[in-house]
Amino acid sequence: MKDHGVEQFKPNTTVAAVVTYQDRFLLVEEIENGREVLNQPAGHIEANESLVAAAKRELKEETGLSLAPNYLSGIYYFQRKDLDLHFLRFCFVFNIEGTSAPVCKPEDDEIINCHWLTLDEIKQNKTKLRSAMVLECIEDYLSGQHLPLSVIKTNLST
Repeated sequence: MKDHGVEQFKPNTTVAAVVTYQDRFLLVEEIENGREVLNQPAGHIEANESLVAAAKRELKEETGLSLAPNYLSGIYYFQRKDLDLHFLRFCFVFNIEGTSAPVCKPEDDEIINCHWLTLDEIKQNKTKLRSAMVLECIEDYLSGQHLPLSVIKTNLST
């Protein structure tokens, strides 16, 4: 008898943050395979970490910002054909109010810089986006797609 789950397909589970301030979106600049790319603050969940805790942690590590998400804007199943990898991405929205955009101070050495960009600026840099999901998440946010955090259930303490 085989161990349950040993041969099951298991996509990489990731979280991403659409961070908004007025009409701008926060993207991080990082190196992927020797190339500078733009991405939302994002990354893999860790063992025994809830989806919300992972989103908050990734945002803190990549931007230095300690914020709580407002809601979930989408769940994405994405195949990266060039690497033969599959991703299940949970995209959270963090809306920032105030008179000025917060200054980012990345804690992760892999993050080169943070940028507050308009939708037009992001589209102009489409070839620099880490994946098509970056723009797709932003467009879904702009369409009003909205799932309350209460739809996410966990038995984890974090």
